[in-house]
Amino acid sequence: MDLDTSDKERSLSFYGGIWGTILPFLVFITGVIIIALSGAPDEKGFWPVLIVAMALGLLLAKDRKAYSETIIDGMSNRIVMVMIIAWILASTIGILMQITGFVDSLIWVSEKLDLHGGAFAMATFVICCIVSLSTGSSFATILICAPLLYPTGGQIGVHLPTLAGAIIGGATVGDFVAPISDTTIVSALSQKAEMGPTVRSRIKYILPVALLALIAYGLSAGASISIYNKSPWTVGGSLDGLPMLLIPVLIIFLFLKGKHLFVGLISGLMFGIALGLSLGLLPMDQLISLDLENFTAKSFIIDGINRAVGISFFTILLMGLVATLKASGLIKQLVDYAAERSSTKRQAEYWISGTISAAVLLTTHSAVAILMVSEFANKTGEKMGISNIRRANLLSLVACTFPFLLPYFIPVILMTNMSNSGEAFGVPSVSPLEVGLHNFVSWALLVMVIIVVIFGYGRKEKAKQK
Repeated sequence: MDLDTSDKERSLSFYGGIWGTILPFLVFITGVIIIALSGAPDEKGFWPVLIVAMALGLLLAKDRKAYSETIIDGMSNRIVMVMIIAWILASTIGILMQITGFVDSLIWVSEKLDLHGGAFAMATFVICCIVSLSTGSSFATILICAPLLYPTGGQIGVHLPTLAGAIIGGATVGDFVAPISDTTIVSALSQKAEMGPTVRSRIKYILPVALLALIAYGLSAGASISIYNKSPWTVGGSLDGLPMLLIPVLIIFLFLKGKHLFVGLISGLMFGIALGLSLGLLPMDQLISLDLENFTAKSFIIDGINRAVGISFFTILLMGLVATLKASGLIKQLVDYAAERSSTKRQAEYWISGTISAAVLLTTHSAVAILMVSEFANKTGEKMGISNIRRANLLSLVACTFPFLLPYFIPVILMTNMSNSGEAFGVPSVSPLEVGLHNFVSWALLVMVIIVVIFGYGRKEKAKQK
């Protein structure tokens, strides 16, 4: 997976040395944390912070033309476009399923099964685990599941932060262990480990984590139900929209068959439109209508694209800033420093975990961070006799913690944004801080990292050559 091209040959230097290099990132991180803790309505509030951070970097850059070109290279990266098209299509599918009554159907089913409070939160977590394991995408899981399960759970009185945590927690499970997850693929291939043995080796990590999280979601939602529960089962529901369940089923089937992300999502959308029209669940004016007086067009597809605009432009701007960090050579300096101080197997694992943590916190992107430190993990691990599977697992364990906990990472921001889908049903949204605090999967993974590194859990994993 090649995440960058031209920025490999370009190097940047800044006035002020290392402080001039990281100052734009400190401004970015400080700004988004303040906004997030203040209850940012969505990720659009982070746009000005990113612009200011990039402007500061421009002032500090010794070669402003090279800095500008590096920004553009980062923004135009192929992975950015893949993420954006996925967000647009999945967001549109979520709106389609909402307006065709699928949420009402889930409410009806939940009523018949008497799922509420902790039981519904636990069911939400299991459903999102299944979707994320099938798709390998935490973003797609949040985009597909959140607009459906969040309003449903909210209307029947489930504790909203726990509900949001269950959705992003299920998405985290697939990101760590699914064989088609970008995190799994990058960590395994970068360490020259076979995919099958690597995925199987992760069961001993994710299984206890998922079971503990499942219990935690049930207890958290159950203990808080009196605060959020209005009157269970006063919202009614209808079974009419239940056939729309075939849309995510088709998408998951296509993903399991190894189809491209775009193929799965666009096929699901086209199938959903045809199904909705044939069943009379999708009015034609929702598909397309023209307001000739105001020279505008209206469509649920337009609404879906609009919903994805915030996160898309946030990602474009952020990837431009991240490209300048890599071009500065700071990550390489950090890797070289760590390599010099890894004289034992345990020390090497400390430095691998610490280096990937620093890279994730600075870049805010797990796959990019893994690739940045992959050479260090590979060479240091081989030197100290750490198996390739062990190294891949260390990288993924860390990469699946911070991005799903901290309020300035895309998965947390995305889940916060998707909680706005409850507004149409009178269900309030949650803040990024609440989402991260209630992602019990990533908190458990963080504890697992400590157990793995300090106590050596799983250290006997054997190397498998690619």
